[in-house]
Amino acid sequence: MSELQFQNVCLEAVCCTLPQEVVSSAEIEARLGPLYRRLRLPEGRLELMTGIRQRRFWPPGMPPSQKSIETAEKAIRAAGIDRAKIGALVHGSVCRDFLEPATACGVHHGLGLGRNCLVYDVSNACLGLLNGIIQVASMIELGQIQAAVVVGTESGRNLVETTIERLNADATLSRHDVKPAFASLTIGSASAAVVLCRRELSRTGNRLLGGAFRTNTDGCRLCQSEGLNEFMETDSEALMREGIAVARETFERFLGAVGWDRDGLAKTFCHQVGRAHHRLMLEAFGLNPAVDFSTFEWLGNTGAVALPATAALGIEAGHLRRGDRVGLLGIGSGINVIMLGVEWQRSPIAREGPSSAPLSRQFEKAAT
Repeated sequence: MSELQFQNVCLEAVCCTLPQEVVSSAEIEARLGPLYRRLRLPEGRLELMTGIRQRRFWPPGMPPSQKSIETAEKAIRAAGIDRAKIGALVHGSVCRDFLEPATACGVHHGLGLGRNCLVYDVSNACLGLLNGIIQVASMIELGQIQAAVVVGTESGRNLVETTIERLNADATLSRHDVKPAFASLTIGSASAAVVLCRRELSRTGNRLLGGAFRTNTDGCRLCQSEGLNEFMETDSEALMREGIAVARETFERFLGAVGWDRDGLAKTFCHQVGRAHHRLMLEAFGLNPAVDFSTFEWLGNTGAVALPATAALGIEAGHLRRGDRVGLLGIGSGINVIMLGVEWQRSPIAREGPSSAPLSRQFEKAAT
C-alpha cells in the first residue's frame, strides 16, 4: 500500500519565518565574475534559466534551532493548542545544529514542551517535513497523541558561498563541468512549522484527509551532497525528468486516496525548485497554473521547508477559500514523492500582531 487515509486529523496551523537579508541572482553572478569571464557566460543566465530573481539568507553562524523555535512558537500560538497536549515534536529540515543530539531536542527545550512529548529529527532531503507530517498524523489517528508540531529551518548561505568559491577557484572547469553545481546557486533560506491535532480539538476544521507516496531509488545519485550544506552536485535535467515521472504516477494514486477528481482540486502548494520544474509539473498533472501558489521567484529553493513555507505565505495572502480542496504536492531527490490532501475551512493565522504583517508586506513587495 502506498496510500494514506485519515479520519481524525486536522491541519491546525502553518507558519513561516523569512530571513531579512535578500540576495539577488545578479549579485551571485557578480561574485562569479572570474568564472563568467573565463567561460564567457552571459549575464542574467541564472535568473533566465531558473526564474529565480532572489533568495534570502540567515546571519552567518545562526543555528537552525534558533529560527525553528521562533517559527514553532508562532504556529503553536496561531493554533491555540494547549502545550500540554502536544505529544510529538519533529524537526524535519536538511539543516540541523549538529549530528547529536537531535536538533528537535533543543527546539523542544526552547518551546518549553512537556516531558511526555516524543522528540526526534527526520531527514529526507526536501521531504523531511512532509515525512514528519505523515508520521505524527498517523499517531494522532491511532489515538497515541492529541497534537504535534513539525518544524524545520533551512540555511542555504554556506552551500551557495562554498559553490561560488569552488567554481571561481578551479580554472580547469568547462561549461559542461559547471552544470552539476548550478542547482546549488538556487538555494535559499527559510523556516516553517505545522501544527496538527485531533479533530475534536480543532478550531479550524481543516481536515487532513490522506494522500499517497511513491519512491524510485534508481535516481538516488542524481542529486548528492558531500556533507551537511557544504557542496552538492545535481543532474538537474535528469532529476527533473525522473522526478516528474514518479510524481505523475503518484498524483493519480493521490486523487484516488482522497476521493477527488482532477477538476475538484481547487488549490495546490508544491515543492519550489524553479520555473521549468514548476511548469512541467503542473502540465504533467493536467492542472491550470492558476490553482497553484509559487514562491521560488523570490525565495529560491528552500529545501524541506519550501512547500510548508509557501503554504503559509499563500494562506496569509488569501490564496485559499472555505471549502477548497488543497493538494500539498512534494517531490524530493532520492527520488521520493509525497502528496497530501486537505479539506480547507479557515485560516488559523492571526491577522494582527508583528508575526504576520511583515510577511504580507514582504510578499507584496517581492511579487511586484
